[in-house]
Amino acid sequence: MITDPIADYLTRIRNAVMANHRVVEIPASNLKKEITKILFDKGYILNFKFEEETKPGMIKIALKYHPITKQSAITQIERISKPGLRRYVGAEDLPRVLNGLGVAIVSTSRGLMTDKEARTLGVGGEVICFVS
Repeated sequence: MITDPIADYLTRIRNAVMANHRVVEIPASNLKKEITKILFDKGYILNFKFEEETKPGMIKIALKYHPITKQSAITQIERISKPGLRRYVGAEDLPRVLNGLGVAIVSTSRGLMTDKEARTLGVGGEVICFVS
């Protein structure tokens, strides 16, 4: 039994990047689907596919690498808010990852969004993870 499915999601991506895999399969949930859409929109992953025919449902993520240097687009992916210690921030205290070059994924009352989107909307929330 997995006690923190988001940490498992991030760890599977981190391990696949370190092993230079092209595709990683992850059990699906609505929160994981939203995180995957944000990673795709911000250019950290190449493509994704939601497969609903299996019972738990799976997310297939195609990881993005530089064609010449073979370096991954994701250099660091880190869980911030954990089940034992939740991290909530207000709109004025939203973190900046790598001075704006990275992305913080925030769960707000208006849904899951990046730190930049939350800052423009003036909403705070729970900081899920940092991606750079």
